[in-house]
Amino acid sequence: MITRARGLALLALVVLVVALVATFPARVAYRWVSSPLLAMSGIHGTVWNGSAREFSTNGVYLRELTWKIRPLNLLGGKAVYDVSGSPVSGFFDGEASVGIGGRLSLRNLSASVPLAMLEDASNIAGLRGNASVRIERLELVDGRAAALDGNVEVTGLHVPMLSRSSLGGYRAEFFTQQDGIVASIEDTDGVVDLAGSLRLDPDKSYTFLGQVGPKPGTPDELRQQLRYLGSADERGLRELRLEGSY
Repeated sequence: MITRARGLALLALVVLVVALVATFPARVAYRWVSSPLLAMSGIHGTVWNGSAREFSTNGVYLRELTWKIRPLNLLGGKAVYDVSGSPVSGFFDGEASVGIGGRLSLRNLSASVPLAMLEDASNIAGLRGNASVRIERLELVDGRAAALDGNVEVTGLHVPMLSRSSLGGYRAEFFTQQDGIVASIEDTDGVVDLAGSLRLDPDKSYTFLGQVGPKPGTPDELRQQLRYLGSADERGLRELRLEGSY
């Protein structure tokens, strides 16, 4: 009888623990693990299935963020969620997982977002246009991209500091290497002929090295700026080098 009573007590304890875990409020979990790099409000539901009215990180803002766990992945010791959200316009869908040390991984990410939402993060005043994103893998550690594989296509790019009119469309394809992230960048229907490579280093610095030249439709103000880059080669292209941090 004593053994049976102990068994029932243990079973009741297990059921209680499972119930507490299964219904653990997302807002409580957020208070425990919140980071200065991340902000959420209007949190509802549990850590397994819930939503937030607003979400922002590194200057990126989403509304109506939702998450739902994939239970089978727990068998492998990993919490993987289906996530979706709405920028000011467009959409955001993918898989997210959080690892040890706050490592955030995004996979199979598809998004269509206005570049205006990246204005603060990029420190480019007046940045406008639209981006179509297809990312196989993105891993973030303390707000730094540790891995990135996929492509981004930009249309209607507008950077006031370069030109008052649209700069057209461009494409970037990202690859993860052992010592950093590299990307090939080229114009698709840009107002300038552009091709080059971008490198993102672990210290959050970047280097772009490429060639740029005018097209028949290049605005005069932009043609004048290209002349400051130095002498053109036989194809009319000039070397362009940009460095900084993000």
